[in-house]
Amino acid sequence: MKFGETFTEYLRGEEEWFLEKCRHVEYKKLKKVLKKCKTTCNSTRSNDEHIISSATSLSDSCQCQSCPWCDEMFFEELMKEASDIAGCFRSRVRHLLHLHVASGMQRYMMSLRRCFTDERQALLQEGQILIQYITMNAIAIRKILKKYDKVHSSVDGKKFKLKMRAERIELLHSPWLIELGAFYLNCGLDKVGNFKNSTFGRVSCDYLNDDQPMMQLMLPNSIELEFDLTCAICLETVFNPYALKCGHIFCKACACSAASVMIFQGIKAAPNNSKCPICREVGVYAEAVHMIELHLLLKIRNKEYWKERMISERSEMVKQSKMFWNEQTKYMIGY
Repeated sequence: MKFGETFTEYLRGEEEWFLEKCRHVEYKKLKKVLKKCKTTCNSTRSNDEHIISSATSLSDSCQCQSCPWCDEMFFEELMKEASDIAGCFRSRVRHLLHLHVASGMQRYMMSLRRCFTDERQALLQEGQILIQYITMNAIAIRKILKKYDKVHSSVDGKKFKLKMRAERIELLHSPWLIELGAFYLNCGLDKVGNFKNSTFGRVSCDYLNDDQPMMQLMLPNSIELEFDLTCAICLETVFNPYALKCGHIFCKACACSAASVMIFQGIKAAPNNSKCPICREVGVYAEAVHMIELHLLLKIRNKEYWKERMISERSEMVKQSKMFWNEQTKYMIGY
């Protein structure tokens, strides 16, 4: 079955109520744009070859390397759709995980609701819907860009993928997808950190090992993703992890050190000109994401390591706090 038909069936499937609230790739509309461009370009090419009396036959694919009409209509629309999809996915996952790690009065109210409904199963089901949503739209974007390059005999589609990554809207590289994977693993762990189940419906997730921490996520349509959970600064398993706006994940203490801020001040206190230690991009600290589900997963999986790192971070935080307030006191009183 062609992907266009599969995508249409998905849009009319069980999750149609969900898609009414969220943007999705206008796959058929974009294909019509490419079809129109292909017809126009092939016609232009035929006239040119008639003029020069070329003996070569016309190929099915367009040989134009650039199409201003497509670049304006096609890429602009696709960028807007991808941005909207990424925003919807981010907001829905944030809400879902907030319910899972709720505290205080909200946690109490949810415990009452569990007496009447299976709240955990409802959260898992919504997580599956979100993963299916992000997967199908990511495949749609990949297919339509491949079609663009085929029609134009160009690499503009590949370049657009790089642009999406630069704009941080490449759907399957979102840190919120890692958080969803950690959420599934947390739901499948018992009290001693062993897996009861790592497969939920159409989603399978696994934490490979503690020596080289990796998260493996099996998505619908046989898409397999692996995420390295090693901090690039301390070269240890990430502790109290934060994902910067560029998508790179670090320990909180390591990220604060790289941005020249103290741990108790927090990552978001970093100056605007602070750069990511890996990609060297500027301004990525202000919108850093605290990956709570991943932190909980690592806490349960390796308790001894987690305790050791917690003691070390608290000790360093106290040391930095003393130094900071001593400097502030000297500044205020002059000695």
